[in-house]
Amino acid sequence: MAGKKGSSPLVYKYYKVSGDKVERTKKECSRCGKGVFMSNHKNRRSCGKCGFTEFV
Repeated sequence: MAGKKGSSPLVYKYYKVSGDKVERTKKECSRCGKGVFMSNHKNRRSCGKCGFTEFV
């Protein structure tokens, strides 16, 4: 078998549940759209899918 079915446990790092609301902890990529998150670095954010970089 290739692996277990279902969602990865790492996906829970991207969301925070407080009461009835669900909040995203990371920013989404403006090029790729919903479901693609940007990684946080020291002085920038970057998308792992398209390579888009935002400097902060």
